[in-house]
Amino acid sequence: MFLERGFDNVNLDQVAKAAGTSRQTVYNQFGSKDAVFREVVRGHWATIRAETEMMFQATGDLDGEPADMLADFADALLRFVEETDQIAFTRLVVAESRRLPWIAAEFYRAGKEPVLKTFAHALATLTKKGRLSCRNPELAAHQFMGLIQEFVIWPKVMAIGEGLRDLPSNRLVVKEAVTMFLARYEP
Repeated sequence: MFLERGFDNVNLDQVAKAAGTSRQTVYNQFGSKDAVFREVVRGHWATIRAETEMMFQATGDLDGEPADMLADFADALLRFVEETDQIAFTRLVVAESRRLPWIAAEFYRAGKEPVLKTFAHALATLTKKGRLSCRNPELAAHQFMGLIQEFVIWPKVMAIGEGLRDLPSNRLVVKEAVTMFLARYEP
């Protein structure tokens, strides 16, 4: 409902009706429309948070090739964008955050920040093992994610229309992002 109508055009009565319950039940569970929105945002980001945590925990000490790890992470980001409402959510956050800055802060805090920190921790681990040379793993994590997002998220958020056809394929974007990242951060 938030994605279809915008934040201001949704109220607890509508949420209750859509959920098949009473407004009082929704209020007792969440307390406010803001809290409902926060929970929707947390749920939205849950899949990519869980996938990246498992990805980097499953590799344990990260003995695989850094290029493979980077490509796998990029693929997870691509799946998240393609299989969720990430574009619509990003548009909503951009539209509402000027008037309601907490929406952007929550969107970042609930999703991108934990994903970024998990990825940065993996980069730090690879640096400690001598597999990468990242003095600032959080900066490097931002850089890599930016290389992907510039082509995969922002053109769609900005609805560049016909220009979407001129973008390189996701495969090429990932391949070039990995190549650029490793050219900078390989030991």
